[in-house]
Amino acid sequence: MEVGRRQCVLVVDDDASVQVSLALLLKQSGLEVLTADGPEAALASLAGQSVDLVLQDMNFSAQTSGEEGLALLAAIRQQQPALPVLLMTAWGSINLAVRGVKAGAADFFTKPWQNAQLIELIRTTLELAATRPANRLDRAALDREFDFGGILGEHPELLKVLATVARVARTRAPVLILGESGTGKELIADAIHRNSPRAGKAAVKINMGAITSSLFESEMFGHVRGAFTDAKVDRRGHVALAHGSTLFLDEIGELNRADQVKLLRVLQDHSYRPVGASQSEQADIRVVSATNRELAEMVAAGEFREDLFYRLKLITLRLPPLRERRSDIALIADQLIADLAAEYGLGQISISQNARDWLSAQHWPGNIRQLKQVLERTLLLVGKPVLEQADFVDAEAAADRQRADVAIEGLTLEQVERMMIEKALVQHDRNITRMARALGLSRAALYRRLEKFGLSASDEEAT
Repeated sequence: MEVGRRQCVLVVDDDASVQVSLALLLKQSGLEVLTADGPEAALASLAGQSVDLVLQDMNFSAQTSGEEGLALLAAIRQQQPALPVLLMTAWGSINLAVRGVKAGAADFFTKPWQNAQLIELIRTTLELAATRPANRLDRAALDREFDFGGILGEHPELLKVLATVARVARTRAPVLILGESGTGKELIADAIHRNSPRAGKAAVKINMGAITSSLFESEMFGHVRGAFTDAKVDRRGHVALAHGSTLFLDEIGELNRADQVKLLRVLQDHSYRPVGASQSEQADIRVVSATNRELAEMVAAGEFREDLFYRLKLITLRLPPLRERRSDIALIADQLIADLAAEYGLGQISISQNARDWLSAQHWPGNIRQLKQVLERTLLLVGKPVLEQADFVDAEAAADRQRADVAIEGLTLEQVERMMIEKALVQHDRNITRMARALGLSRAALYRRLEKFGLSASDEEAT
């Protein structure tokens, strides 16, 4: 942004009342505003004027599929990849916003919006965009300035996450980390804490899915002696232990609605009351939460409180699954195998190039956690200084047979056949040629079985 120029926001919505409302709110907050009623006008504005942020609706006609909004987002990303976009949607179509964020939008907000929350989101988005490095992100440069130990990889999507961690770690802004199981959400939470002013005190980590509702208040806020039958002594809760530090709430999506209210009060008032106590205590905590569930969709379904959702997600980090950063797989595998060999005292163990290529081609639904298990199992079963592709294939086949022996007990032959075909669909990305080869069937025979079980796959040739 040029020195002295006020930041400019482009509002794209076909509803004139929405344009007027947002323009008024943004101008009152010291921002310049442009408006457009559809994709054509929006792209024309971006081509002719300097814009710092786009707020765009997902639908611009009677069609409500959201495809128009996604197409506009794609066009903006193509023209100006660094320009942040916030999507507008209703809770009833929140899945569209989630698709948009996965496609590159900075975040989303819902209609009707709360003015204070929206301005906070806009300010945060603009601040993050303003501090984004102009040049290509470089892992070595990030590592020279920040401690990202234990986080392996150099893929651009991972580097974007690390760059955001670098920018927000020193603040006390709440961070929500989203990603599939095994993608390294706890490692990112650790990095946020290590690079923050609170690093001198250990972070407090809680698995929210492991706390029963009956014990939630006592576990989180502590209790005083005599508060209930078994309260023999005063006990400090997790919030008190995290005072002056970071409170990491893992599996936040597992928290039931009744306990969500109790957590919300702490985040709103920065205070809590131990069970049985007569006075409240202050909570100087920085909250980082994580989940493999899509919290926005849970809000839309009434399973998660909207107000708590917004309290947790001032900054949202979305970790890419391992299959979307295949260029990192060999690097990660090399480091993991070295660590595992050292842990088991096995000396120097390496992975051959053909094995590295095979590992990089796998789907890895369990992400880095699954990759580590496969490496560890093969390392222990094979006992060779250089692990080949065949070693991994044989070790996994043995593991599959062991799992299958347990899984097929009590099943009919037809049920076993369907189970094997469904498994092949996942393992081979629904590719007919690879599935037929793995199952020992002709393509025609596999097609007959897919039709029999009501399943479908891709007809593309294997590459």
